[in-house]
Formats: sequence, C-alpha cells, structure tokens
Amino acid sequence: MGFVTVRGVNPIATELPELPAPPLLHKRCALFLDFDGTLVPIAPRPQDVHVAPWVVPTLQRVQHALGGALAMLSGRPLDQLDGLLKPLQLAAAGVHGVQRRAVDGRRWAHNVEVPAAIAKAVHALGQHHPELLIEKKPSSLTVHYRAAPELEPICRTTLVAALQGQMEWVLLAGHAVFEVKPRGLNKASALRAFLAEPPFAGRVPTVVGDDITDEDAFAAALEAGGHAIKVGSGTTIARSRLGDPSAVCRWLTASADALTVKEGPCHDHSTSD
Repeated sequence: MGFVTVRGVNPIATELPELPAPPLLHKRCALFLDFDGTLVPIAPRPQDVHVAPWVVPTLQRVQHALGGALAMLSGRPLDQLDGLLKPLQLAAAGVHGVQRRAVDGRRWAHNVEVPAAIAKAVHALGQHHPELLIEKKPSSLTVHYRAAPELEPICRTTLVAALQGQMEWVLLAGHAVFEVKPRGLNKASALRAFLAEPPFAGRVPTVVGDDITDEDAFAAALEAGGHAIKVGSGTTIARSRLGDPSAVCRWLTASADALTVKEGPCHDHSTSD
C-alpha cells in the first residue's frame, strides 16, 4: 500500500499576528500574486467572484513599472484568470503549477487524466452530498465544501482513501477546498521556472498569497533571498502581512506610486495595513 501526502500543512510555520506590513516594491523586484483571497475576496463559489475596478489598472501600472516582471500564481486555470483580468493576459501559473505561461506567451501544461478510481470517489461524494461543489480543472479535481464546512472530515477521509497507492497524485488542502492534482507541480515549482527566464531572472522575488497552498511559494521566494507576504490571518512562514484584498490594493498602489518616482531598496519604503 502506498502513502498519501496532504499538502498545505507547514509544521515549521508559526502564527505571527505581529508581522509587520511589507516594504514597498522596488524596480529590481519580481512580483508573484495569488488571485482568490489576495486580489479579490473569496466567494462562496469560484464563479461568483467579484473583481473590483482597481484590480486591472493597478496590475497594469505595476507590471509596467517592473518591466513586465509580474506573474499570477493561482489555483484557477489560465483561461479563467484571463477572463477575470481582461484585457490583461499576464504571465501566470494555473492549477497550482499544472499550467504555465511565460511573458512572451509560450505555454506549458502537464496534461494527464485523474485516475478513474479517484474520479469515481469524488463524483460519488458529490452525489451523496449535493451541497459540495465538484470542479473539474485541467489535470485535477477539486472538492469545495465552503457551503457545508461540517463535511470537511468526510471529504478528507474519502479523498485520502481514494489516493492510497496513487503515488503520482497528491491531495492539496486549502480554504474550504481539497484538490487532487499531480505530484511535484506546485506554485513553488512555477516560481522557480519563472525566475530562470526573463524578465524575472536576477530579480528579487516577492510572493503575495492568502492560502496554505501559497506556503511552498513563500518558502521558494525566501530561499531565493526574496519576500513573502501573507494576506489575512493564519499560520505562515511569511515575514510580512496584509489584512485583506483592500490592503493589497493600497500596498500595490503605493508601490506603483513609488516605482514611478525613483528606485530604492525594498526596506526604504513601507506601508501600513
């Protein structure tokens, strides 16, 4: 019998409510942003998310000021991100690293089918509990239990059992969601791939995210001498914190303003949450 890894739990992270607000971006930074819970509030269902009017123009300003070194790291597929961020089509990793698009438009994807036994267990779970939302993504299956948080234990138990012996697959835990996806691909692997190519290569990586699924990318950014910014409360290895998407808006706007004035070291500028 194989073993099952449930990603999204970092045993060395600690709860640090006193984390400071992050420094503003400078011109040598490369910015990597989560979407749900970071740029927009989390909605009851993924399709219900509302993108505030500030998001697209602010991202355009920051992208221009950083010479294009801005990428999205999201659990959403790339086509969903593009639809939500029209007319922007940013460098991005989708489905937690299963898909990736470079600044020049080149795309990579790990295209595999979820094993039949896992798919059967997930769909049976959805049939028995219609309050669950089952979402099929490229190379992954997702179970959202936000509408029925009391079902978290049965979702976890069912998925762990279904993954026994499936060594190429991993269970990813997030905010009221479980996702079955290929092992070895995550936001950290996407971040490292971006940092190996222009315009990200040689820059200081700054990752902003709200979920447990962002912790791998936080770790990769810190290992590369960069910055990790946690949005909202919760256990994290990040060194800075912003309260919510509105605070992210203020930080990005202040960073864009500073970037258009002069270049300076990250620690020369700071903003309050």
